Amino acid sequence: MKRIVLEDRELPGDIINYISDLETDNNTLKVKTVSLEEEIEELQNKLRLALFKKFGISSEKIDLSQIEFFEVPEIDEEPIEDDTTIIVASHPRKKPGRKPLDPAIPRKIIIHDINEEDKICGCGHNLVKVGEEITERLQIIPEVVYVEQHVRPKWACRHCEGSGDEENPVFRIAPTPPTMIPGSISTAGLLAFIFVNKFVDHLPFYRQEKRFERIGAHISRQNMSNWSLKVYETLKPLEKLLKKEVKTGSYIQMDETPLQVMGEAERPDTSKSYMWLARGGPPETPTIYYNYQETRKAQFVKDFLEDYSGFLQSDGYIGYEAALKGNKDIIHVGCLAHARREFFDATKALKKAGSAHIALKKIAKIYHKENELKDLELTEDEFLERRLTEVKPLLDDFKKWLNDKAQKVRPGSDTGKAIRYILGQWDKIICYLDCAELTPDNNAAERSIKPFVIGRKNWLFSGSPTGANASALLFSLIETAKANNLNPYGYLKYIFEETPKIKSENEFKKFLPKNCDRERINQLQFNGL
Repeated sequence: MKRIVLEDRELPGDIINYISDLETDNNTLKVKTVSLEEEIEELQNKLRLALFKKFGISSEKIDLSQIEFFEVPEIDEEPIEDDTTIIVASHPRKKPGRKPLDPAIPRKIIIHDINEEDKICGCGHNLVKVGEEITERLQIIPEVVYVEQHVRPKWACRHCEGSGDEENPVFRIAPTPPTMIPGSISTAGLLAFIFVNKFVDHLPFYRQEKRFERIGAHISRQNMSNWSLKVYETLKPLEKLLKKEVKTGSYIQMDETPLQVMGEAERPDTSKSYMWLARGGPPETPTIYYNYQETRKAQFVKDFLEDYSGFLQSDGYIGYEAALKGNKDIIHVGCLAHARREFFDATKALKKAGSAHIALKKIAKIYHKENELKDLELTEDEFLERRLTEVKPLLDDFKKWLNDKAQKVRPGSDTGKAIRYILGQWDKIICYLDCAELTPDNNAAERSIKPFVIGRKNWLFSGSPTGANASALLFSLIETAKANNLNPYGYLKYIFEETPKIKSENEFKKFLPKNCDRERINQLQFNGL
């Protein structure tokens, strides 16, 4: 028992025990205080991050060069290093002023000339044209609606009434021109217009119905929905070609996003389904492939990648790793942008600059060097060699720094979580170094799936599984057109005009971007309805 002596007198045992209990309680309170302070700090960080995501700008750009002027680094975080400054190479700047109008837009020339009597000089001689000034102004004609009346005259013989030519019908008439949807009022131009409105400009069918009413055309949302389903049924061979084409390149990038679909078998309408995306094919003519699935199970990835060998780049979703387990033909590549996003969120949660900001600078140096090498237009072998000698050391330095910070930064902090995440993905992230066509991130796939995410905010759900499949195919065609610098309206109109003439599934190959008639697509772009 602890003995306490006060002025040569030993205190009673009960008082000694009481003092000992107070000391224990005091130590316990200190521990609780530290824990509560950490919890308060974590909640404050979450609040700052939530406020930033709600009211701040969505861009992930950050001006790290200004941080040190206003902030003092936290005690448990090291200050921003001076030697992490990035030297940005000089580049030609764009000339200020209005951009010229696209030369592909048709021109209507309007001449503003002086009077004939003003073309005579005071000396009596005629003036000579020595030049001209041209001013261009953009004119817009709203939706031009007209009705195509297809007139087919009937012919018959009044003398024999057909008895003299029994091999032919009594009444002779030209065949009906083939159309995408026989028996409907739709045309290739109208279908392309409707689908571009929905899948590019994100206008649901019910809004388009109101727009058509304003210009005197009555097309119900149900008709537009039915047309999309019929187009899907007709273009199924093209869907198969897109799925096959996306696997012809050296790499595939994949992503997925939730989707609500009504009328799924044995599932409530509130169930969460998924729209998957794959981006691949030859780099010069990339293909975007959308696919609707009821779940996020890894089995879809496994089935989709059957007979494929090469690189697969994705985010950190564990389903991709599960699908590739035991597959030696596919190299799984991670995404540095997702890891960067974790550090970016940490900077918005913290009050002062620290390790998260340093991580962003180190990542920025990697991207800067990658872009620098891309601009040199090296051969594939030269590029890979210089990437290993110039980019890999930056990655190695970053990995060393991460391992060191993992021992110092509190694991429960936002920065600690970001460090754990990137270290867990590190072996996949650096795999991009072996493929010259790959970048450090999966952003290309994310950009391709973003239009669907934006549109989903407007139409909210798909009315049926078949409707979701139809949307997947139309998104595939439109995003593939955009990725290949093809006008979506002209591309769809070209497909809808040519499809009724097709005699075999093999002919659908002419609609792939590498085979399609680009000149005609450009012409259809400006032909209106």
